Amino acid sequence: MAERIFLSPPHMGPRERRLLLEAFDSNWIAPLGPHVDKFEQEFAAKLGVEHAVALSSGTAALHLALLALGVGPGDRVLTSTLTFVASANAIRYAGAEPIFIDSEAESWNLDPGLLEAELKRLANIARLPKAVLVVDIFGQTANWTAIAAICQKYGVATIEDAAESLGAMHAGRPAGTWADIGCFSFNGNKIITTSGGGMLVTESAEIAARVRSLATQARRPALHYEHDEVGYNYRLSNLLAAVGRGQLVKLEHRVNRRRDNFEFYRDQFAGVDGIAFMPEPPASRSTRWLTCITLNPRQIAATPQQVCESLAKKNIEARPVWKPMHLQPIYCDYRVVGGGVSAKLFATGLCLPSGSNLLRVHLNRVVKVVKQSIETPARRLAA
Repeated sequence: MAERIFLSPPHMGPRERRLLLEAFDSNWIAPLGPHVDKFEQEFAAKLGVEHAVALSSGTAALHLALLALGVGPGDRVLTSTLTFVASANAIRYAGAEPIFIDSEAESWNLDPGLLEAELKRLANIARLPKAVLVVDIFGQTANWTAIAAICQKYGVATIEDAAESLGAMHAGRPAGTWADIGCFSFNGNKIITTSGGGMLVTESAEIAARVRSLATQARRPALHYEHDEVGYNYRLSNLLAAVGRGQLVKLEHRVNRRRDNFEFYRDQFAGVDGIAFMPEPPASRSTRWLTCITLNPRQIAATPQQVCESLAKKNIEARPVWKPMHLQPIYCDYRVVGGGVSAKLFATGLCLPSGSNLLRVHLNRVVKVVKQSIETPARRLAA
């Protein structure tokens, strides 16, 4: 069997190892510690924000962001339907009701026009949402220039789920810095990783303090353990923060490598009818965390699932794009505005191996199998 090619594997180096061992040798093993403090400071400086709070996951960041904005039972939160389930789950953790907004074809992210239409409808019935949670998918920001202006018009708080887009830009500003609160993930498949972990960023000292309190079991200042509300065990380990510090300094390199992967794929598939790539709007710079293509069913008989199966037989990991939340069994009964664009992307979209440590030989293997798959009639692929 040929060497395994993963979709988005971790990319580690000697600096991460050195910092991890330094943390280990210091015996700062439990959550919090000097590396957590430095990671927060360095991350905030990298993005140009006032406050960063290191947490145990991107999902924890989303949950606490919602709580910090006062979201609770009976509230509504507008959010992207084309996303990983964590975004919607965090809304349910807070006891609120998600309303799903379809994607725009220009960026695959939340459609500002549909967002404004839904906010107008809710304003007319005096039921404006408590927040709008927008997901930047596959390494590309949403149209935050429009979204921020719309939400400001209606006086609705914003959360940017930038779990997949660290290092991306929109209109000259980094992903995660457009909303009242930005949330990031350092899961093992992200552009930089701490194995598991997340970060919440904000310009508000009040929000940052609130999040820090909730993330440490809402313990009040006292010699004994004093609690007057429910808190959570959401803080990041000092060991993992050390890894994150080592990863953060390589962010631009990791982005450039993934963008190089995208350009290679685009060149190799340039002459193939029926393959299109996730667009990059003029105001945005994507990290190309994952290189995503679509297969036009009028020109290509094979489905994304069949191509994934062909790649799997050659020990190559790939996957369809996100299945929209409004098509998921757990969320299919919730309101969705639009839905056709994201449904079509799910039906035709495919994510190719995109790791920053992939070599040209790996990319050539992927291209070869994809071309063979789409040139083979679907009935033979299914056989």
